[in-house]
Amino acid sequence: MIIRKRNNDEPLPIKLLLLADPSEEIVREYASRGECFIAELYEEVVGVYVLLPTRPGTIELVNVAVPEELHGRGIGKQLVMDAITKAKNKGFKTIEVGTGNSGVGQLALYQKCGFRITGVDLDFFIKHYDEEIFENGIQCRDMVRMAMDIS
Repeated sequence: MIIRKRNNDEPLPIKLLLLADPSEEIVREYASRGECFIAELYEEVVGVYVLLPTRPGTIELVNVAVPEELHGRGIGKQLVMDAITKAKNKGFKTIEVGTGNSGVGQLALYQKCGFRITGVDLDFFIKHYDEEIFENGIQCRDMVRMAMDIS
């Protein structure tokens, strides 16, 4: 698998990004401000993530997506670890990620990759998304904030 930066002249892999964030408007907004990286295996797109600088020394991993039929193959972990490496190589000291309270698999993945919970934004998804979001039979209401020191 190769992971490369998306070229400016190629379309944003919006369908894949929408698997991790259901708001096309929000996805397009942060993708325009960040860097999008695409994972390919045998010239097929198998994953994507977006890194977005937020504050001096801090970058956020704002979207990690893998097609559902490829879940459980370690692609998501490779994407997260690649994002950490790229952030460190760019000189960032902290990498952050936020995920929904209902994303049980995502919460486990990020912790396995070394992220620690730093806070919770109560009702984030209620305030910022028009439609209700449900995962694993749980309403996604709160943003669980996680971070890692990479200095």
